[in-house]
Amino acid sequence: MNAPDTPGQPARTAALRLLDAVLRRGETLEQAGGAMRGLPGEDRALAIAIASEALRWLTDLDALIDSATAQPLPHDAKPRSVLRLMLAQALRLGTPPHAVIATALPLLGGGPKRLAHGVFSTLLRREVRLPARPTLPPEVVARWEPAHPARAAAIAAALAEPPPLDLSLRDPGETGQWCERLGGSSLAPGHVRLPRGTAIGNLPGFAEGAWWVQDFAASLPVRLLGAGEGRSALDLCAAPGGKTLQLAAAGWRVTALDKSARRLERLDANLARAGLTAGIVTADALAWEPGDRFHAILLDAPCTATGTCRRHPDVLHRVAPAQIAEMAELQAALLARAATWLAPGGRLVYAVCSLEPEEGEAQTAAVALTPDPIGAGELPTGLLPRADGTLRTDPGMLVDAGGMDGFFIARWTAPA
Repeated sequence: MNAPDTPGQPARTAALRLLDAVLRRGETLEQAGGAMRGLPGEDRALAIAIASEALRWLTDLDALIDSATAQPLPHDAKPRSVLRLMLAQALRLGTPPHAVIATALPLLGGGPKRLAHGVFSTLLRREVRLPARPTLPPEVVARWEPAHPARAAAIAAALAEPPPLDLSLRDPGETGQWCERLGGSSLAPGHVRLPRGTAIGNLPGFAEGAWWVQDFAASLPVRLLGAGEGRSALDLCAAPGGKTLQLAAAGWRVTALDKSARRLERLDANLARAGLTAGIVTADALAWEPGDRFHAILLDAPCTATGTCRRHPDVLHRVAPAQIAEMAELQAALLARAATWLAPGGRLVYAVCSLEPEEGEAQTAAVALTPDPIGAGELPTGLLPRADGTLRTDPGMLVDAGGMDGFFIARWTAPA
């Protein structure tokens, strides 16, 4: 039995398991990490890359497969999944066809193996190509085209490539220095952007906590709270902690709350690495009561995370209306509680990395605080608030500079 011993095949086996976990069980790629148990780092990275490209281009890969089969394969058929991985490698990752065949076909046997070989060979002979931008799944188009008129095509175009690596700096005053030292660019003070695939562990500044990894869009909510000057701030749903670090670095006296003790351990380690401090509370925000009111509250709420589709293409295929409704209900409950915890004149910023209006725009109507419109002067060049003073970003924005995640951000102020 040569399958487990074929060089490179363990990574393909793991990629198939990842694809199955997302498409059949609705898991995230991170939740499906057990599929890679025991693999060395290079094989883990390859498995994730193969599965991610298959998910990014799934609609187009399926169209190619269907064009070369007499009868359509069931959506969840193993030969279809193996062919998706084979084509993703050949058309997106530049894997030589002989290597694709040698490592993928052992995943099948008998007739399915011959079928996959035949379909793959037929498509290669046709010299097929993928379109310039991925085709969004029909159910995603049905949601996003009405929600974001004229933006769905730009979002799809931005999905063609994985995103670059963004860093947030502990000291925004050193932005130029770190851009030069790391060979990066910047979209705003306190931000450095590096090419995707950059290994962070050995980069200058990592060990001493001069920066942390954080998508540029994810850094915007804290920027909209301003300088802390020793005042109190609550970071709800804080783990893994990028925004907590931002708040602490901006001079806020931070309480970081999350119900996951394991994720808070990571937050604590990041604080220690950066030489920053915050009070850490392990609790469910729907049951917890603060002892004091806060001058600022950041609620980066749990959400479907569809705005992160560039780096997490699984969200294109596993998020459905039921999950959106569930998240919207939780977000409304969290917002209602957070609004009562502000000190007079305090600010509340609500954010979600979702492109679904039920999780963003629709959440603002019931907040019993005074809207605090976001001003154009508060935002980095290239971004503008909407007419109602909220901010909506999507992956199709700032594409010439590398793009960004999709976020919705709103801000309110408590009565003085």
